[in-house]
Amino acid sequence: MFLLLPFDSLVVNLLGISITVLFTLLLVFIIVPAIFGVSFGIRKVYMKTLLKIFQWATLRIERGAKEKNHPLYKPYVNGIIAKEPTSLEEEIKEIRRSGSGKALDTPEFELSDIFYFCRKGIETIMDDEVTKRFSAEELESWNLLSRTNYNFQYISLRLTVLWGLGVLIRYCFLLPLRIALAFTGISLLVTGTTVVGYLPNGRCKEFLSKHVHLMCYRICVRALTAIITYHDRENRPRKGGICVANHTSPIDVIILASDGYYAMVGQIHGGLMGVIQRAMVKACPHVWFERSEVKDRHLVAKRLTEHVQDKSKLPILIFPEGTCINNTSVMMFKKGSFEIGATVYPVAIKYDPQFGDAFWNSSKYGMVTYLLRMMTSWAIVCSVWYLPPMTRQPEEDAVQFANRVKSAIARQGGLVDLLWDGGLKREKVKDAFKEEQQKLYSKMIVGNHEDRSRS
Repeated sequence: MFLLLPFDSLVVNLLGISITVLFTLLLVFIIVPAIFGVSFGIRKVYMKTLLKIFQWATLRIERGAKEKNHPLYKPYVNGIIAKEPTSLEEEIKEIRRSGSGKALDTPEFELSDIFYFCRKGIETIMDDEVTKRFSAEELESWNLLSRTNYNFQYISLRLTVLWGLGVLIRYCFLLPLRIALAFTGISLLVTGTTVVGYLPNGRCKEFLSKHVHLMCYRICVRALTAIITYHDRENRPRKGGICVANHTSPIDVIILASDGYYAMVGQIHGGLMGVIQRAMVKACPHVWFERSEVKDRHLVAKRLTEHVQDKSKLPILIFPEGTCINNTSVMMFKKGSFEIGATVYPVAIKYDPQFGDAFWNSSKYGMVTYLLRMMTSWAIVCSVWYLPPMTRQPEEDAVQFANRVKSAIARQGGLVDLLWDGGLKREKVKDAFKEEQQKLYSKMIVGNHEDRSRS
């Protein structure tokens, strides 16, 4: 037993040295640069190296698939069915002509009209514009992640060894490192904002609060190996305004907050999230709502209006879609943020899925599973565009203003501009949409009948 003591002592010493070296590397190369907002360029070198490896792996898997006559990718197009922009009346007229040869104004109703609605229903099921915005699309290039190419099969020993080496690097090196950084960033955020919260209100408190928030968010960004390119920083949101952005992931918050100082809006939570919220609000005027208050639209609008009317307060960060979309499109903006008459600062966020998919499919993955997938990806790469500020025009209502802002974000980010409500991923289609089609058909039939009666 005593003979094992020197060995145990050696293991303890080696473990202590390893932890010391790891902490020193974290402090020198990540934490200190995050405090001062600088970068040594290590992440960009890492990204370029990964791109070269991905290119080689993709070429190798393509060549191997051709040699074995294996289908390499599942066919994916953004629109399975080709649709012409025609009206209900024109399409029914075409069906009647091809079926019975009769003109549209001959009968009030024909049994063939049913086929129009049957075809529309089948088209919608096969090519649903809403549902496919809540699932990650498969990449056409392989990034050594099985989750991005389910058609990957054994091609060669070198490729399989490379994939296995990637698993070891991601789970045995990057994951522990990222967890340590995330723990450091969150701990500093809670501790720093709590201490700053005890200071009297003034410039000193505002200065310290800003830099504590920026420092901690930058550490959290590095916990995801996030490589972010910010464009048009002269348009960054200013005090007394509202920053609105498209929503792909919960990390959208830290992506934006690592480059700017914002007041957050959200529901009060319990657990760890509740501890963070209570600490943050001591140092900065964030707007948190109780669960019962969130449903009161007038109360929410009142609190937001009071915040933006005080030009000394920080810009509010809001995601008007209300749910995460898979970064291929922008869906309907809730009008509440656009009713209060504040200057709106649009921001477009576009992620590069080559290194890791940032989309959170909340109906499929819980928060813990999602964060694990994020922290075991190679990196999170995205671009952020700050658009010029926009204000509501005299002739615009809140819905029109929201749509104008949404279109600007979609255009800048290269996203599809959709009118659908993102809440449809959890709810049934509103009866109003069904009634709209029924009214169009009824108007067509009744209108023709009335025209013939007059003649």
